[in-house]
Amino acid sequence: MAKPNIAPQPAGLDSRIYCDYARLVRLQSQINTFSLLPHLKAGSVLSGRHNSLFRGRGLNFEELRHYQMGDDIRNLDWKVTLRTGKPHVRSYTEEKDRNVIICVDQRSQMFFSSTQVMKSVVAAEIAAMCGWRVLKDGDRVGVVVASAEKVYHSKSQRSQHAYMAQLKVLASANQQLNVDSTNSGKVSFSLWLEQLKRMNLSQSTLVFITDWRDCEEQHLDLLKQFQMHNDVLAVMVNDPLEQTLPNELAKSNWVVGDGQYQLTLDSKDKIANASASLAERSQVARQSLTRLMALKSLPFIELDTSGSHISQFQRLVGRQ
Repeated sequence: MAKPNIAPQPAGLDSRIYCDYARLVRLQSQINTFSLLPHLKAGSVLSGRHNSLFRGRGLNFEELRHYQMGDDIRNLDWKVTLRTGKPHVRSYTEEKDRNVIICVDQRSQMFFSSTQVMKSVVAAEIAAMCGWRVLKDGDRVGVVVASAEKVYHSKSQRSQHAYMAQLKVLASANQQLNVDSTNSGKVSFSLWLEQLKRMNLSQSTLVFITDWRDCEEQHLDLLKQFQMHNDVLAVMVNDPLEQTLPNELAKSNWVVGDGQYQLTLDSKDKIANASASLAERSQVARQSLTRLMALKSLPFIELDTSGSHISQFQRLVGRQ
């Protein structure tokens, strides 16, 4: 007798700080409100891009050949036919599916929030939803998880069982984060991209979900190379405190640091200078990613830690 399909049970974690495997599985119920496929309704951020949004199922031109009895006359190439004096038709092959790679950041800098939900939780939940949507559309999905210790990669498959195993890895990486977490030298943004480069991806969709804090100019150049042969969708997870600091902090004498240097925020001038630096850095990253997305007329999607990230993503990507 077959065993009943028992849904995973919640682990009792605070959902604002950590996401558990059961939560990532339950997010399957949220996927009917958005789509990563072409032919989205007008009004969606992703609509209006010629024939398709991402590379996906459709007809690819294969060859030009002489007309044969039974060929569809709608495929006649009239220019070639008139030039040669002999009927020619254009032959097409059908794409069977898409290969989607979801790259989700679970490194130490993602374990942060000044509002409701940790950036790491936002990234994990949006990644899970994207994967479930890809599977529903009958495509292959693989997940690349950058944790604080290593980068985990799983082969793209059209299998719910395989995807649930990937969600377990994602949940585990998320729950290993804490205030003492530090990144190993194996998980820099450079090494993350290099691992993807070794996969020799082509005609794939890559969804990056991160805060982009350590993305430098050379990394953007590599992402542009990815964009030439694939579709790269950038999702930024931001926290308000990473863009501007409240003046009230001057009364608290906060000490902030980057692991090497420290700064005491004990005056309004220091607060103002720090806020200006944060705002400039965020704006530069936002502009760079917007230009990268413009190469394929795709949107740059920005989410916050207010707890409404799911509805934000559904709205920005597009409802069905």
